[in-house]
Amino acid sequence: MSACATCDGFFYRGKEVAVVGGGDTALEEATYLTRFASKVHLIHRRDAFRASKPMQERTLANPKIHVHWNKVVAGLETLVAETPMGAVEKLRALKLKDTVDGSTSELPLDGLFVAIGHQPNTALFHGQLPTDASGYLVVEPGTSRTPVAGVFAAGDVADPSYRQAITAAGSGCRAAIDAERWLGEQ
Repeated sequence: MSACATCDGFFYRGKEVAVVGGGDTALEEATYLTRFASKVHLIHRRDAFRASKPMQERTLANPKIHVHWNKVVAGLETLVAETPMGAVEKLRALKLKDTVDGSTSELPLDGLFVAIGHQPNTALFHGQLPTDASGYLVVEPGTSRTPVAGVFAAGDVADPSYRQAITAAGSGCRAAIDAERWLGEQ
């Protein structure tokens, strides 16, 4: 199971995978995965996407993407496989439940990507630091400075776009330099 198609998509070259979600992130991940996977199953709990219209059109026009409307993942079917590094548990199939009639079905596949949205872990700062409409900490563009003097934000709490470990590390470095400069001025 993964939450990052750009990080793990190449592991599924020539295999069938599923993406769970219906927003821009899920449709973007599904579209990206078609570069590697033989087929991408897009599982959505409703009968319509929340994603932008252009993203929906691009996704629905892609012949490698099969949409499973009104479905949720009710379980994972796994098997134990022997590898040169020992036994590992591998995904074999998803158990899907229909949100309309309650019926269940099995979907054989090799990988699962969860793209049901990102919620930054910023509740600790509510009322102390400003956040945007999605809950990300507000920083001055091009810096890590928040509107509160001496407070800097880095990583996933301040980055609604990339949400990658490497960009979080880079923004952490920027925050350290910004903090050092701020302290030097005090």
